[in-house]
Amino acid sequence: MKGRRMTRGAGILLGVISLPSPYGIGTMGKEAFSFVDMLFDMGQKYWQVLPVGPTSYGDSPYQSFSAFAGNPYLIDLDLLTEEGLLSKEEINSYNWGEREDRIDYALLYENRFQVLESAFKRFDISEEGFRSFCRENGGWLEDYSLYMAVKNERKGDSWLSWEEEIRNRAPKAMESCRSRLEEQISFWKFLQYKFFEQWKALKAYANSKDIKIIGDVPLYVALDSADVWAEREQFMLNQEGEPVEVSGCPPDAFSDEGQKWGNPIYDWDKMKKDGFAWWKKRIEANGRMFDIIRIDHFIGVARYYSIPAEDATAKNGRWNLGPGKKLTDMIEKTLGANRVIAEDLGVRVWRSKLLLYRTGWPGMRTLLFAFSGGTFNEHHPRNYGRGNLVAYTGTHDNETLVGYFQGKTDQELAYMYQDLQIQERTQIPDAIIRALFESRADIALVQMQDYLKLGNEARMNFPSTVGENWRWRMVKGALSKEKQDQIRAMTERCHR
Repeated sequence: MKGRRMTRGAGILLGVISLPSPYGIGTMGKEAFSFVDMLFDMGQKYWQVLPVGPTSYGDSPYQSFSAFAGNPYLIDLDLLTEEGLLSKEEINSYNWGEREDRIDYALLYENRFQVLESAFKRFDISEEGFRSFCRENGGWLEDYSLYMAVKNERKGDSWLSWEEEIRNRAPKAMESCRSRLEEQISFWKFLQYKFFEQWKALKAYANSKDIKIIGDVPLYVALDSADVWAEREQFMLNQEGEPVEVSGCPPDAFSDEGQKWGNPIYDWDKMKKDGFAWWKKRIEANGRMFDIIRIDHFIGVARYYSIPAEDATAKNGRWNLGPGKKLTDMIEKTLGANRVIAEDLGVRVWRSKLLLYRTGWPGMRTLLFAFSGGTFNEHHPRNYGRGNLVAYTGTHDNETLVGYFQGKTDQELAYMYQDLQIQERTQIPDAIIRALFESRADIALVQMQDYLKLGNEARMNFPSTVGENWRWRMVKGALSKEKQDQIRAMTERCHR
């Protein structure tokens, strides 16, 4: 195991989409910069965000139209106004939702792109900054912009339903699309130009305050994505482009049928032959965007579960060997040291644990699950060993602290009360956060919902469900000055 470690510190887990904003969803504008100021004032060193790619059906940031592109919803409209590309009257003429604590994705889908198209019509595409951006990112931008233009022309239909010539990227059909959709292709390039322009400024500001941004990299990509359409040979697909097997996880205590995620499986054997060239480009892109990346579903690097695509459940899936250390070595070489967190939650497979140990990367723990299952519960701070870990109150897939413990009886909570030296349920969130900060974990990350002591109405994601996820937003001013002072004091006391 390598001896390098993350800098000891604390931070907050909050997706950009959850920042306050008058326009329906959090953006990379004024409130994002104010949040960085708040982190700095509280002595925090880290801001972990959710994936920031363009979302598809179900609004999940883990099912994106591209592994390289940014989400146009996050482009700040006020910044476009300052550039003269929009007016306040235009922006305010649209309905952005009735609740400041919830995202209305249907309204966003209906209205946001209309506003952004108005900005595009006033933009000079001959501007050198734009042309330079297009040249530097052509490796993915050309395919993504064409894919989105064709998709938009077909009312959002999956590329698998497109005409055979376009689905299979026949040269003449591709050229015809580029000619016919030239303006729309430029529009999608414009959105990426503005996204990365604003992201670069936000990241530079955070770094100037010595705050590192932790990004989230899903292991798999969506079937309906520019990546799979343009790079079919990288995946286990049949001649029609349909997946032979898809991703998921086997039946367990939480699901009798397991989970069928539906992502196509990588052709790891082929990827090995070219030195994981596609993955290398992906890691380089994420390395430019983030200071640290969290690799979601790390177990899939060591051993992955594949399910016959035609099956309705995950019951008949099988385990396969993943790319292992050859992939992790490439990632480390590409990024450099101390830039990866491995999401190994729930992993009890020796092969995955051994791979993680050999990389030296920190794994994850969640205190939400630390107070059950006996003395040797790996999530309990007493079992953090040397502390080469990133510990959370909970993640986006979990209940909030208040929500999780709300339904438990005092008898079930007796061990926790004794362990944390508290007397009642209302003391749980503060006590768990204090235990997190006092732990040996190198990085302590708290979900903003847990600082605000919100229930499951503020939960980000209910796995295996579609329709009500990824909607929670932080109300402006929700984190009181008193609470900020408490966080700063605890951070200093715990040498974070």
